[in-house]
This record gives sequence, structure tokens and C-alpha cells, in this order.
Amino acid sequence: MLRLESNLARVVPDAGPERLAELSRAGMRSYMRYWMESFRLPTWTPERIKASIDVKDAHHLTEGLDAGNGVIIALPHLGNWDLAGAWVTTDLKVPFTTVAERLEPATLYDRFVAYREGLGMEVLPHSGGAAFGTLARRLRAGGLVCLVADRDLSASGVEVSFFGATARMPAGPALLAQQTGALLLPVTLWYDGTPVMGARVHPAIEEPEEGTRAEKTSAMTQALADAFAGGIAEHPEDWHMLQRLWLDDLDPRGEPT
Repeated sequence: MLRLESNLARVVPDAGPERLAELSRAGMRSYMRYWMESFRLPTWTPERIKASIDVKDAHHLTEGLDAGNGVIIALPHLGNWDLAGAWVTTDLKVPFTTVAERLEPATLYDRFVAYREGLGMEVLPHSGGAAFGTLARRLRAGGLVCLVADRDLSASGVEVSFFGATARMPAGPALLAQQTGALLLPVTLWYDGTPVMGARVHPAIEEPEEGTRAEKTSAMTQALADAFAGGIAEHPEDWHMLQRLWLDDLDPRGEPT
């Protein structure tokens, strides 16, 4: 709770202690809703999944898929990304590939993978180094890749300005877009007090015409961070970031504490 409050204080800098405590409690309720829905998702019919999410501007995604050049969806830890993924596989009938952080014990990780594969997702482990190449191949074949991308797990990501301070976010989405020509689409999610979750597919982030690969990656990742920040600012209680994110919250070696 304290870590969540500290993160929310960045998002809502004018909030006093009472408001932050209120947001934190609402945030934990939102997080529990995520888990409750996720555990029930395998039993939901396609009709119920479709009725449980209202996707705005989905044409950015469907038109991108129709173009056949591959699409990358990048989203923050907002709302229920598993429900959004289930909507893609059941309503759009489009399989996709994603990456998951390895969990300990291994049996827990295996259960998460089996759960998501049961929803129609191909799940690759974040560790091991082979994931990037597999994702690139899926995109070059015109496929869909979905990545939760507001927290860098490698400690070698791209520094971005995020709510007025420096954070580090993964370079993968921008690099994949550059190397494969795939469309890079930010997506934000939220709960609005009803049983239906809202979602918005934002316009594609364009690759800059000039600059080195590193400069282009930095610019595209900053554009992602800006899109994420807009969605988080509108619905801060639905941002499930319970870890340290900003560089000045990390220890001197740059590792989470």
C-alpha cells in the first residue's frame, strides 16, 4: 500500500494524505477486481467477454492487422490486460504473442502460462534472450504482439520523462517496430464503476524520419510513455504499479529495492 501511495503521489502531486489514502484503497479494489476477473476468464463465454469491454477506436488495430505488416500493442499496468487480450482472441479471433516475467516457484509461472495459453495467447519467457527474435518473426509474418511496457525488467531500458521525473521503460516495442515495420499502438484501459471495462486504442506512434536507432528508440519510447501517462492520469486508481519505477526511487545500482 505504501509503495502504491508513493507512486500515486507522482501521478496526483496535489493530492493530500487523505486523498492519497483514498486513491490507494481504490487502487487495491481495482487490483482485486483484476484478479477476480482473471481467475474467472477461462469460464467466460465469448459473448460475456465481448460484453465486458468497450473498446474505443478499435479501427486503429483492425486496420493495422488488415494491412498485414504486423501490429505491436503496448500498454501499461492499467485495468485488466488479460481481459483485453481475451477480447482480441475471442471477438477479433486474432491470436497473439506476449512475454511474461518468470515467476518463482517455476510451478507458479507454468500455471500462469497455461492460463494465458488457454485464452489463446502464445507466451514467451522474458528471460533467456530468445524472445525478441521470436516476436520479430511473428511481426514479419503479419502477426500481433502485445506487451505490457511501463516497467523495464532489464535495467537497460530507455530513460523517459514520466509525470515530471525520470523513469526507465523497455526499448523492445520501439525496436521491434523499427526492425520489422510493424505498427506500434499504445492502448490504455480503465474501470468506470460499471461491470464493463473501457479501452482505447491510440493512434500509431510513428518512427522518426531522422536520427540514429538509439535516438529513434528514445523518441518512440517517450511517445509511449506520454500516451500511458495520459491514461493513468485519467484513471490513477486503475494503475496497478506496486513496484518502484522512477530512478530516484531505486537503489544506487539502479536495481529495485
